[in-house]
Amino acid sequence: MIGNLGTVIVDQSYWQSAIAARPNAAAKGFYLGGICWFSIPFSLATALGLSAVSLLLPITKTEAQAGLVPAAAAVHLLGTGGSAAILIMLFMAIVSSGSSECVAVSSLVAYDIYREYVNPNATGKDILRVTRFTIVFFGMGMGVVVITLHTLGLHMGWLYLFMGIILGPAVGPIWNLMNWKKASGKGAVIASLCGLFLGIMSWVLYAHTQEGGVTIQTLGLNPVMLVGNAISFLSSWFIHWFWSTFIDPQDYDFSTLNKNISLVENDRSGLSDEITTPEELERLLKW
Repeated sequence: MIGNLGTVIVDQSYWQSAIAARPNAAAKGFYLGGICWFSIPFSLATALGLSAVSLLLPITKTEAQAGLVPAAAAVHLLGTGGSAAILIMLFMAIVSSGSSECVAVSSLVAYDIYREYVNPNATGKDILRVTRFTIVFFGMGMGVVVITLHTLGLHMGWLYLFMGIILGPAVGPIWNLMNWKKASGKGAVIASLCGLFLGIMSWVLYAHTQEGGVTIQTLGLNPVMLVGNAISFLSSWFIHWFWSTFIDPQDYDFSTLNKNISLVENDRSGLSDEITTPEELERLLKW
C-alpha cells in the first residue's frame, strides 16, 4: 500500500499528465483511469492467481516470486494462445510505462533544472534538445539498473515491497506542500532524506536482530519490509510537520502559483479563455 501510494504521488508522470491535460478533463480522466486499472489486479492476481491455486499447478516459490503465476495459469488454460496473450500484454505495459517514465524524467531535467537554473530564456528547440539527450541517457541507465538487479537475484516481490521504503518518505512532504500553506520547502527535503535514512536503518536493523542476519532473503521477509515501509513513511510525515510548525513555518499564497509558472514561448495550444477562467476552475474543483 505504501509503495503504490508512493508510485502515484512521487511519480512525475502522473503530475505531468495532470498538468498537461485540460482542466475540464484532468479529474475525469484520472477517475476513469483509476477505474480501468482495477482490471489488472482482478484479471492477473485474482482470476489467474486463484486459477493456479485451484488447478494445483507445480509452481515453485522462486517462480512465484518472479511473477510467473499468471503466465503459468494462462498457458495451462489457453495453451500457446495464453502465453502469447501474456507476452503481448507485458510488452505493451513495459513499453508504455517505460516511455512515460522517460518523458517524465526528461521533463524534470529540461524544465526544472535546465530552464530554471541554466537557461531561463530557453526556447522550445532548446527544451527539445535537452529532452532528447536525457531520454537517451536515462534509458541506458534503466538498462544498467535492470541488469544489475537481475544479477543480484532480486525478484519482483522483493523489489515491489522495497519500493515503499525508497518512495514512501516523499509522500507526506509532497502532500503537505500541495495542501498546507504552512509547509516548508526546506523541511520537505530534510524530512524526505531523514525518512529514507530511518526507513533503511530500521529495515536493516530489524532483519539483523529479529531474523538472524542481513541477507537478501531476510531483508525480503514481510515483517522486515513492513517495519521499513512504515517507519520511512510515517517518520518523514512527522518530521515535515514538526519542521513546518515549529522551525520554519510558511504562509504560502496558493493564488500566486499560476503567476510563477511561465509557458515556453507563451504557447497556449489547446487552452481557451473559457476553460481557464476562475469561475470555470472553481466549478471543476467542486466537481
